Amino acid sequence: MTLKIGVIGTGAIGQDHIRRLTNTLTGAEVVAVNDINLDETKAFVAREKLGAKVYDNGQELIRASDVDALVVTSWGPSHAEFVLGSIAAGKPVFCEKPLATTAKDARSIVDAEIRHGRKLVQVGFMRRYDAGYRMLKAALQAGTIGEALMVHCAHRNPSVPDSYTGDMALTDSFVHEIDVLRWLLDDDYVTAQVVNGRDTRRAEGGLRDPHFVLLETRKGIRIDVEIYVNCQYGYDIQCQVVGETGIANLPEPMSLLLRKDASLSHAILTDWKQRFIASYDVELQEWINSTRDGEVHGPTSWDGYFASVTADACVEAKRTRAIVPISIDDTPAFYARR
Repeated sequence: MTLKIGVIGTGAIGQDHIRRLTNTLTGAEVVAVNDINLDETKAFVAREKLGAKVYDNGQELIRASDVDALVVTSWGPSHAEFVLGSIAAGKPVFCEKPLATTAKDARSIVDAEIRHGRKLVQVGFMRRYDAGYRMLKAALQAGTIGEALMVHCAHRNPSVPDSYTGDMALTDSFVHEIDVLRWLLDDDYVTAQVVNGRDTRRAEGGLRDPHFVLLETRKGIRIDVEIYVNCQYGYDIQCQVVGETGIANLPEPMSLLLRKDASLSHAILTDWKQRFIASYDVELQEWINSTRDGEVHGPTSWDGYFASVTADACVEAKRTRAIVPISIDDTPAFYARR
């Protein structure tokens, strides 16, 4: 069976996903597309020689009889509308993060899915599909370093555009750590604290940079994450788990080791899309396979909701300079891991 997919949102990430669904992955075909910018969408479809129909309206696309499943890569504030529409139509949907831009909207998706009675939603947290993070997860599950006690992380970008403002370091960048560390440790967070150090001179427009986030989990694991989005030197993701009997580090991306000009060096990536390009391929292929089986194996609506609640707590912690409790219900049985 070929999964016939409708894609809502044909910006940069939407175009990347359409290309991988069409040219790289197996078991799926893009048959319908929609975007707020219809002229650019039509030009993209023509340029890529896609056999997909361009819809004027996202909800109309969702209801189309030849669309089996949806991929939502539109502007973040529109995600909730299209995910809720997909649930109402009873169709599986892969939604890029964030699931919604408010915890209230994310919770409405959770409630709608539970009422529907079957899991349909997967959220695009691609780090769970990275080979390095999966190696860390396997080591923890095997007890290789004993029980986890502490985690040290860094999330560094070389620079960010002028549109990167306000609390986006927490709500747009750090949200990836929020999800992947919760998955890695199989644990939930109970408190958040945010500390700002000396701001870099390259933090413009009132942006605070860098941030230092401290989380505590239910098991008592302490997590610290440096978020520095104007580091200049490259895109650098670090994760070190300190266990009772050893330490495990996230592997560095593979690069050529050079001995030249009296120096020993590795190249450092500067583009986040290149750092996680293989993860996106694995993520969407696994989504295709599980969707064809009528299942959801990846991050769920509840994971998306939990990430929103945690990000909101971090924003409050930054504003108040207090240790903020993360108040959320226990995971509903509907979303219990099987």
